[in-house]
Amino acid sequence: MADQKSTSKKRKRDQEPPTIAVANSSSHNPGPLLVIYPAVQPPASISFKTYARKKPRPDQDSAVDDVIIAGETDQVEFVTNEEESRRAAKSGCRYIVALHNKRTGAISLLPASRPPQILQRTVKALKSIQTTDAPTTPQYQQARTTLGETFGTKKAKAAIRAQERNKVDVSAMEGVMDYVMEGIEKGAEGLMTAEEAKEIADSNRLIPPFSATATEPDDVYPLHSIIPENEWKALSVSSFDEASDNKERIALLPHSRSEWVNARMRIWGQTDSGKDRKKNLKLLLYISALFTFRNAIERRDFSADQIRERLAALPGIVVDGLLSRFTEKARSSTSHQATSATKTFLLTNLLALCLKLDDFATNTETLSHDLNMSKDQANQLFRSLGCKISSLGERERARLGVSDSGETKYAILNTPVVFPKPRQKRRN
Repeated sequence: MADQKSTSKKRKRDQEPPTIAVANSSSHNPGPLLVIYPAVQPPASISFKTYARKKPRPDQDSAVDDVIIAGETDQVEFVTNEEESRRAAKSGCRYIVALHNKRTGAISLLPASRPPQILQRTVKALKSIQTTDAPTTPQYQQARTTLGETFGTKKAKAAIRAQERNKVDVSAMEGVMDYVMEGIEKGAEGLMTAEEAKEIADSNRLIPPFSATATEPDDVYPLHSIIPENEWKALSVSSFDEASDNKERIALLPHSRSEWVNARMRIWGQTDSGKDRKKNLKLLLYISALFTFRNAIERRDFSADQIRERLAALPGIVVDGLLSRFTEKARSSTSHQATSATKTFLLTNLLALCLKLDDFATNTETLSHDLNMSKDQANQLFRSLGCKISSLGERERARLGVSDSGETKYAILNTPVVFPKPRQKRRN
């Protein structure tokens, strides 16, 4: 038995392989086709016919792809869905048909790959029924309202009635629209224009007087709009020239505990620091006085005499100017008081002068520490001045002589100055 099995297997191996040939096909005789039926399967007795287009589509790969299959029964029609078949072909779904001749053992391959034919079915009894158009928005809304009034909850019905009450009948207003528009125009006569509203908003900003048309940062906040010219001329820096070293110069300042002021004094206190030395020393002296003035008005029981005593090294006209600009007097009272508005106005004046000394790129972290406030609060004040908070580029660091890694944030003033837009209140 084992010998017979081995002999039969050996004979199968010795059989010659089948011959493979390429069969001829055309659009008139395409040969077997692969068909994908929809959910409804046709009966086995149905016959299908192939139809070729007289003018093949230019986007078809070959003439055999431009074939339509159709067949029908008494109730249903089947025909090629060209769009779906084309989509399947473009997605790479193709096949090659091979025919095997059992008598000769030869295999014939069709010369080209083909996409599957995806059929769609149509029920003959439904072809005569016209399709209805989609409902319009008013029809849909009316149907939804009817459904809600019939089956809705009490809350849903109350919402529907409220919506009906708030609905505006446009047709009823056609005759009165002219009167309504006339009334709106008459009522709008006293309203401000956008330019006027902007001017009022700018005038109410708690910042020094500014120039919105300035083309250079130094012209945005003119020096004498912050420090009046008569006070500027009264400031004297001769005592700094008589000091022997930086320690003595810093001790002459009204406020000697500011890291930012002291660092600039070490630069501009030197006799060979440049042609702007005198101007920058006056700025440092005035900024230091603002630090002292701010610390004094933070106390509730401060008085003008106490402030004059703490700023005794400054001319009286400068101290009186600080009191008049950064404090208020109550009615029928001679005592000075500081409000949140005057305190904010003092800080923005101080920071604007710091920007001038730092060539309009100021380290916000150092100043926030000196002012005993958070960095976010200091950044918000700089933004109110029209500054942008960002790190310096390589070119800016080289221009300013800054040696940090570029991660430190600076307040940078550019032109034209752009102020932050007011925040919109959230609606409940």
